[in-house]
Amino acid sequence: MQNFQANLQRLEAAETQVLGISMDSTFSNAAWAEKIGVTFPLLSDWGGEVVRKYGLYNPKYKAARRVTYLIDKDGKVAQMQIDSEAIDPTKLVEYCEYHKPSKK
Repeated sequence: MQNFQANLQRLEAAETQVLGISMDSTFSNAAWAEKIGVTFPLLSDWGGEVVRKYGLYNPKYKAARRVTYLIDKDGKVAQMQIDSEAIDPTKLVEYCEYHKPSKK
């Protein structure tokens, strides 16, 4: 999350909305965001319904796997990073900057 926060200006300049989601409660997410300085919205999948539907629940750890989706303006997944790849947003930031819609 902090890596995405560090790149937030570049992502927003590329017309990209950043959202985080976790299986934690909204209260826990708010406290965590304040503690680590995250300003983008953190959504709650309390109970893990969405995580399970996407096949991202890890029963060994009773938690969601780390994943990053880049969804284009047509609602299609343009990029996906999972587990350790999902920590560093560099490739996604560069993708967003390269594919930024041009102003006409």
